[in-house]
Formats: sequence, structure tokens, C-alpha cells
Amino acid sequence: MTLEIIPDIASLRARLAQEKNIAFVPTMGNLHAGHLHLIALARQYADCVVASIFVNPLQFGANEDLDNYPRTLAADCEKLETAGANIVFTPTVSEMYPTAQTMRITPPPIANELCGAARPGHFDGVATVVMKLFNIVQPQVAIFGKKDFQQLFIIRELVRQFNLPIQIIAGETQREESGLALSSRNGYLSASQKLEAQRLYRTLKLIADNVQQGNRDYRAIETQSSQYLTQLGWMVDYISIRSALTLMPANAEDRNLVALAAARQGKTRLIDNIEFSVA
Repeated sequence: MTLEIIPDIASLRARLAQEKNIAFVPTMGNLHAGHLHLIALARQYADCVVASIFVNPLQFGANEDLDNYPRTLAADCEKLETAGANIVFTPTVSEMYPTAQTMRITPPPIANELCGAARPGHFDGVATVVMKLFNIVQPQVAIFGKKDFQQLFIIRELVRQFNLPIQIIAGETQREESGLALSSRNGYLSASQKLEAQRLYRTLKLIADNVQQGNRDYRAIETQSSQYLTQLGWMVDYISIRSALTLMPANAEDRNLVALAAARQGKTRLIDNIEFSVA
């Protein structure tokens, strides 16, 4: 099966008009095994699997790595073809934003917490480009990874609140043997930083174990965990225990929880999370 590479909206719409069920996997490229897991998952839901590769400027802040974000289109297309994608949509910035995007999706206030606190406007940019991509591709199913748990939550709200006829499927976080979550940004880590980066997931697992053993002092656990990583040289953005259903700070009544973290090794910002339940 040959992967079709389509760079413009009109051609993509014309091609997809003949498809009855479409599963969509939006990406920013620089693909790794985590992305390919989402493609494999998409194949379970539709005959036509569409991926997109678009580095979206709306979701990058002034001091973030838009210009340096790895662009590896040829290698990405080879991986998508091997993984079983049918079509990849590869628009330019001018194709997606032919005029200034002055109309944007404003997510709920949760978008200003967690990753949104350190990246103001980030989720506005995510929600806006995802809405545009949904309108262009018009899939029945869209696949997003759980590693970006807050993003997944916001996209689900987008679909729910705008009554979009799209089923959102969550793909499990793919990890190296060490537990380190696969990420395009892992390539920025030195060998020693990558070794230390394993500690982020181990810390989240310790949090889950602590809570499941009966400790409900969530704020104290967050503070202690943050101090622990800081003492080891991490720059911690946040460690937070939240309701997995609402993303609000966890309280004693919540049973389905998620511990989320964002922290830096050197200049590389890593995020991860772990879902767990309590009796």
C-alpha cells in the first residue's frame, strides 16, 4: 500500500469525499514509535487512516522552539507508510493560515493550569488548529495519545461542547524499557540527561503507590515530590494530583486519579502522567 502525500486542503477534501469512514491522527512530525502506535490503533477503527504533519505556530510561545522543532518529512512518510497510514496531509503554514487567524477557540479555564500556566495561549493554539483539521478531514474517529493528558482532556471537551460527530480514542503512552515516555523532545537529551529522565516516571509511580496505600494529603505529596526532583537538579514546572475525570485538583471523594508532571532536564521540558484509582 502506497502512502498518498497531499499538501493542500482542496485536494485532500476531493480525495476524502470517496471515503465512508476515516480515522485521523494529527501530528507535528518527527515521528517515533508512540505516533506509530496511534496509527496502528487508528487502523482498528476505519478503512482510511489519515495522518497530518503540521508544525503549528499558534501553539508555540515567543521563547519556544518553533524554528528549531525537528522537521523530518521524508523519514516520517516512510514510517507512516510502514505503519499502514493511507494518506498524510502536509500543509504549509500559508495553506493552514492563508490570512491571520484572528478567530480562535478559547478553551475552558483548565487550559491555563498545569502546562497552560507555563505556556500561556498554548491550548488556544492547539484547540484552534485541531478544529481546523477536524473541519478539513471530517473524520469519524480521531486518535490522541494519553501522554499529553491535558491536551486529550481539552480535545474531548472541544468535541463535546461543539457537538462534533467524532469519536475520540486515547492511545496509551508508549515507553522505553526504562519507563521514559517516548517524545520527540527526548532527542534533545544528552546521554546522562536521558538516564536521569527515567526518574520522572518513577516519581509518578511512587506518588500513585503512596496514595493507594492510604495517604490522602495530596498537596503535601506534590510538594515533597517537587522538592525531591529539584534537589536532584530538575527544574520542576509542576507535579499535581488531579481527578482523571475533571482535571480539577483531587479531593478525598475522587476515585479515578491522575498524577501529572512537567519538569526540565537542562533545556528539555518533559511531561508525563500516570492514571490510577483508589478504593
